[in-house]
Amino acid sequence: IPLLTNGQPISGEIPCATPDNQSVRTTSGPLGPGDKHLPYVDPRMPVPVRIVDPSKDLNSYGLGNVDWKERVEGWKLKQDKNMMQMTSRYQEGKGDMEGTGSNGEEHQMADDARQPLSRVVPIPSSHLTPYRIVIILRLIILGFFLQYRATHPVKDAYPLWLISVICEIWFALSWLLDQFPKWYPVNRETYLDRLALRYDREGEPSQLAPVDVFVSTVDPLKEPPLVTANTVLSILAVDYPVDKVSCYVSDDGSAMLTFESLSETAEFARKWVPFCKKHNIEPRAPEFYFAQKIDYLKDKIQPSFVKERRAMKREYEEFKVRINALVAKAQKMPEEGWTMQDGTAWPGNNPRDHPGMIQVFLGHSGGLDTDGNELPRLVYVSREKRPGFQHHKKAGAMNALIRVSAVLTNGAYLLNVDCDHYFNNSKAIKEAMCFMMDPAYGKKTCYVQFPQRFDGIDLHDRYANRNIVFFDINLKGLDGIQGPVYVGTGCCFNRQALYGYDPVLTEEDLEPNIIIKSCCGSRKKEKGINKKYIDKKRAAKRTESTIPIFNMEDIEEGVEGYDDERALLMSQKSLEKRFGQSPVFIAATFMEQGGIPTSTNPTTLLKEAIHVISCGYEDKTEWGKEIGWIYGSVTEDILTGFKMHARGWISIYCMPPRPAFKGSAPINLSDPLNQVLRWASGSIEILLSRHCPIWYGYNGRLRLLERLAYINTIVYPLTSIPLLFYCALPAFCLLTGKFIIPEISNFASMWFILLFVSIFATGILELRWSGVSIEDWWRNEQFWVIGGTSAHLFAVFQGLLKVLAGIDTNFTVTSKASDDDGEFAELYVFKWTSLLIPPTTVLIINLVGIVAGVSYAINSGYQSWGPLFGKLFFAIWVIAHLYPFLKGLLGRQNRTPTIVIVWSILLASIFSLLWVRIDPFTSDATKAASRGQCGVNC
Repeated sequence: IPLLTNGQPISGEIPCATPDNQSVRTTSGPLGPGDKHLPYVDPRMPVPVRIVDPSKDLNSYGLGNVDWKERVEGWKLKQDKNMMQMTSRYQEGKGDMEGTGSNGEEHQMADDARQPLSRVVPIPSSHLTPYRIVIILRLIILGFFLQYRATHPVKDAYPLWLISVICEIWFALSWLLDQFPKWYPVNRETYLDRLALRYDREGEPSQLAPVDVFVSTVDPLKEPPLVTANTVLSILAVDYPVDKVSCYVSDDGSAMLTFESLSETAEFARKWVPFCKKHNIEPRAPEFYFAQKIDYLKDKIQPSFVKERRAMKREYEEFKVRINALVAKAQKMPEEGWTMQDGTAWPGNNPRDHPGMIQVFLGHSGGLDTDGNELPRLVYVSREKRPGFQHHKKAGAMNALIRVSAVLTNGAYLLNVDCDHYFNNSKAIKEAMCFMMDPAYGKKTCYVQFPQRFDGIDLHDRYANRNIVFFDINLKGLDGIQGPVYVGTGCCFNRQALYGYDPVLTEEDLEPNIIIKSCCGSRKKEKGINKKYIDKKRAAKRTESTIPIFNMEDIEEGVEGYDDERALLMSQKSLEKRFGQSPVFIAATFMEQGGIPTSTNPTTLLKEAIHVISCGYEDKTEWGKEIGWIYGSVTEDILTGFKMHARGWISIYCMPPRPAFKGSAPINLSDPLNQVLRWASGSIEILLSRHCPIWYGYNGRLRLLERLAYINTIVYPLTSIPLLFYCALPAFCLLTGKFIIPEISNFASMWFILLFVSIFATGILELRWSGVSIEDWWRNEQFWVIGGTSAHLFAVFQGLLKVLAGIDTNFTVTSKASDDDGEFAELYVFKWTSLLIPPTTVLIINLVGIVAGVSYAINSGYQSWGPLFGKLFFAIWVIAHLYPFLKGLLGRQNRTPTIVIVWSILLASIFSLLWVRIDPFTSDATKAASRGQCGVNC
């Protein structure tokens, strides 16, 4: 593998760091025997440009070090040998008709190894068929309802009627976008035993694919280091071959606190990991394992378990104290900045201007646990940052991890989690491999998405923080179409999909797949392609080859049998324009099964890893445009998944019986609203970008229902505008005595009744096939109204200002109250933000309207109660949806909002008592009738 700096080979020696020249530092673990506390720091300033002369023999650059031809021949011999063994076993087993004895057992194992690694579990037709029928009926009823509403205006309340009809039409379109992507819901089931038989047999070297796990963090004061440490420990203790797992922690804030806490985590992992694997405990995050309120002795048979558990708990408590001491020390930064153990300044003292840093804490030779066994790799990464460069926040950090991991370990698959999402299921990676390594799914699956589950949420989930409806209904529905959307965490990626390559979908796709890896991802057939060469490529794609389709030697020089196809292969310059100027990284992109050559020099790999995280590496490349996490929105997850689906990839939704990951979620109202604000703002940014699903990707393979789901994902914030008007309509109707619906006949009232019945029937049948409780469904409905009248509304204006005017506005918390009583004390913490102004206004005017309407009816006589009930129904519907918000406002810690609400209702009551005498909307005849001065027979 070539490693060049301005055309000159790099020396394997690493210069020592000095205060004047913060250069490369040695590392612990397999990549260098230096001080574990001194990170590998970028010595180059500025970053040199890497140039490869395409006219020069690439063997002079070191590209001929690996004899790919011999590897191909060796692989073919191995495949032929395996096929002969399988044939002989089959013939031996065929004679044993009863399937007994050793031959029968071997034959059965061979059959199991050839079975699919997963299966689709269809929803019973008794659940799904009535659900679909009701959807169709609801669509028909909705059409007649809207036709009646549009053709029967209310002349004396025309503005109110017009607003209501516009809102109802938008709600109908929004319902269509949300409903029809749930037409084909499915469940899935994995077979871990078959995965082990095929790829991980006992006593044989594991054939499971290598996986690189990414953990992203920014500010250790907002994302506690202890939480990140638990996530890392659960990754290191995962049930997967240790030489196949690598954990990369991205510190995008270059905080020395994160670095030091990760060093402590690596030391504690030497004790924690063997304990987890010896006793097979779950979960493998110590904070949550020791906090479980269950019988921890269940299924434990080793006499030493109790003693070892007690000792490990004491070790963990001491570890927590050390982490807490680091956090306390980091609260106030010294004026001269942080210094390392050797007395030199910490390179990341300025988080906006610092060199790239890499530290390998654990690895092959240096990462052994207390039992002498190897540990998975643990790598700290902080990408370079300089003023004047666009760093693209989390998406840029993830792309930097893609390149670093490709250079150092090059796992075939990537799994990313947030720093507060730990592995709740130690077999989560194997669950993903049941799809990624399945011959039927692997070549066309871009990612496997797991549902998000959370700890520490109150039993009734007042503010719908679990988001059960989205994860257990919407994503299940998408799994039956082209797959779920990417939700930002708990997702296992195919590295080839992140590189912008197209999937292998059908046999016809295998033929032009030899030009998949071109600069524009073209799949057009070329004339004059050698048929023998095509057949050879088909055979290679149908097997689980461990060699790359192409290597760097083929690209320029060609090899025997490939001379006629040189026109089909890209030039080195085209590769650099697409992936950046790193021959090492470019070579890694062609290794579909992952891994790096064993003859590579770890020191030079570290130098190359520093190069690929430099802030200028992505300039004039396709990173963030077609490769990796896509830039252009704060919700980079939606955009990244959409680009993959548009190229024809599918995604899988995996819901193992034991949740794969668990995280922490805010349980009060204000923090989720600010989070929802960020998501909704990102959706508006995508709506106004060239990647908008409404007009992007029609030349690709994105299915219609999948497109509808993505359109719904980006337009849902716009629903906040009609929702706000519709929630305010009941109050205006009560205050003015008008109504949005005219007097209707019995036939017309039938459409209203049928519409409400179909709405409830759809919800009930949806809950039936999904298993979601009615309480979770109702909490989701409530938060939809609360979020729609607050965060979504602000997101629309914030997104418009940012995209159209370039003005970036932030709505932040302005005040805070606290309550330290109880397990869910944070539930009662109310943080007043500007986001809460619209729902507070809607709530107050509806309460005022109810008081005024009831007072008016009392003063007017019983004949006015009939028209009042319809208005009261809509007002109570609004208040019922805002009830969690009202409960938060009236909490025992929120005196100011409570006083505002009480005085508003009191003033409304006083005003309503005088309503009859000052009401300008009521005729004199009506007032006279209410006083008994009319001759009408009551």
